Amino acid sequence: MNYTESSPLTQSTAIGFTPELESIIPVPSNETTCENWREIHHLVFHVANIFFTIGLVIPTTLHLHMILLRGMLAIGCTLYIVWATLYRCALDIMIWNSVFLGVNILHLSYLLYKKRPVKIEKELSGIYRRLFEPLRVPPDLFRRLTGQFCMIQTLKKGQTYAAEDKTSVDDRLSILLKGKMKVSYRGHFLHNIYPCAFIDSPEFRSTQMHKGEKFQVTIIADDNCRFLCWSRERLTYFLESEPFLYEIFRYLIGKDITNKLYSLNDPTLNDKKAKKLEHQLSLCTQISMLEMRNSIASSSDSDDGLHQFLRGTSSMSSLRKLS
Repeated sequence: MNYTESSPLTQSTAIGFTPELESIIPVPSNETTCENWREIHHLVFHVANIFFTIGLVIPTTLHLHMILLRGMLAIGCTLYIVWATLYRCALDIMIWNSVFLGVNILHLSYLLYKKRPVKIEKELSGIYRRLFEPLRVPPDLFRRLTGQFCMIQTLKKGQTYAAEDKTSVDDRLSILLKGKMKVSYRGHFLHNIYPCAFIDSPEFRSTQMHKGEKFQVTIIADDNCRFLCWSRERLTYFLESEPFLYEIFRYLIGKDITNKLYSLNDPTLNDKKAKKLEHQLSLCTQISMLEMRNSIASSSDSDDGLHQFLRGTSSMSSLRKLS
């Protein structure tokens, strides 16, 4: 009778290695996974995800968009840490959310620091509100502009800011803060300079084309004056690194030159009238102040030559009004 006797090796193979082979060889199954869903997570988990959702749906057009986004993410990460520590006991989830929380807090602190209220000196607040704030210059940028390479200087009544044919125009640029200055040419009055106006804006524009020029007019303090004075060379370098502020200065200096042209045609122009004229600028006033002063300098030394020039400018302004 033929039969095979099972050996111990065969039995050991059948007993010891069959489960492992079955675990390696995939067994096709028609049953779906996740038949038994786990219980719903704790409420803290869902509240954290709600904060994440709120932070992601905040519109980017909102002014404080990034601050609110970082705040919502920081709150969500904090709730995740609470959930992972107290209810899940998952060390890895707690560690990762601690890292995310630290990153969001650092970014949020930086954003809040940038939004901090910048204190402007009381003496400079007037020119900021009148000249720079309407053009949306941020307070921190204005503080950088006035906090470096500039100083506040004083002139007593009768002292000279610039003398014609003597003072160089390459040294400084100034804005009058307080008082009144008088501009004259060879003893003949031209116009006044009032607070919040550039003192030497025409000369600043002229130095962009020619270097080494002298003042063609005399500027004298008609009252006790205080003015903000920049080093022209350092100011130029700073404006080259700030394109936005460079365009702001071009506009302000051009407008200041225009106001000075108006005051030449109307010597009685005061500070209140100058404010009204700021809203009535036209293309016909875009004449270089340097050309006007060169015309005065090239005219005869007699009073008749000067009066003839002033009459010519007055007639030109009347023709422009009629047109």
